[in-house]
Amino acid sequence: MTDIRRYVFALAPLAAAALWGGMYVVSKWSFGAIPPLTLGFLRVVVGSAVLLGVLGLGDGRSTVDRADWPTFVALGVWVTLTNATQFVGTELTTASEASLLTVLTPVATVFLGAVALGERVTPAKTAGIATALAGTVAIVAGQYDLAAVGAGSLLGVVLLLAASVTWAAYTVQGVRVVRRYSALTAATYATVASVPMLGALSAVELAGTPGGLASLPTDTTSVLAVLYLGVGATATAWYLWYKGLEYVPAGTISVFFFAQPVVGAALGAALLGETLGPGFAIGGALMALGIWVVSRERAEESEEESATA
Repeated sequence: MTDIRRYVFALAPLAAAALWGGMYVVSKWSFGAIPPLTLGFLRVVVGSAVLLGVLGLGDGRSTVDRADWPTFVALGVWVTLTNATQFVGTELTTASEASLLTVLTPVATVFLGAVALGERVTPAKTAGIATALAGTVAIVAGQYDLAAVGAGSLLGVVLLLAASVTWAAYTVQGVRVVRRYSALTAATYATVASVPMLGALSAVELAGTPGGLASLPTDTTSVLAVLYLGVGATATAWYLWYKGLEYVPAGTISVFFFAQPVVGAALGAALLGETLGPGFAIGGALMALGIWVVSRERAEESEEESATA
């Protein structure tokens, strides 16, 4: 594979973060009518169907070693925990809390990558992540009233912190199977494994919801919103996230996660008429600089690896 293609695929997580940023706009339209655990279930059902369809076009189904199935199930557990904690936590907290706590994911990923995989945490990587984090905070501060931080429930804050850790675990534990098989295979079977788990949680949730299953909206806007979550923010984004993992360390791809609130704020201004805060330009520049620093360090490492190969 040429170096250019390698660098392009290494940037795939940036596209994933952009798709996740779009979830902010979609949720403004219609997700208030869908209970959080059920919403998580619907997204993985649609995502699984899309991923299985794409995987079925190749021969990925026949290449998985039986000994690796427990790893895919474990990844499904992390997916389930991430969806449950993130959606319920977001419902219980303020927008500012959700935005700030979610971007702790890269920090958790770098830590777990160092502990579980022995990845290097260099000064340049630390500086890049710190810069991107500062930029993200500046953007969030311009969009929300940070004085409202703490207004949400303590349980919601704990759940969002847990979501940051569980997605980091999904990223780090996925390294081995992603590189042994492919990003598509790993993303597909991890998502499929989460379907019955989230299905069970959804069933319990709907049993306690007035109207149960019949209470779910079936209007066109809600259906399109769920399709966006399933096709765009799940099938496509999760594949792209793992695609980057084929070429760079988990701690390196994690920095692209900071692009999510930038895209969300920009789309909110473009599609919902929201006003971008004064810190958007400065925060976006800092975020981009941080990503560039981390990405540049990896590019230099790749050149050194090629020279010594």
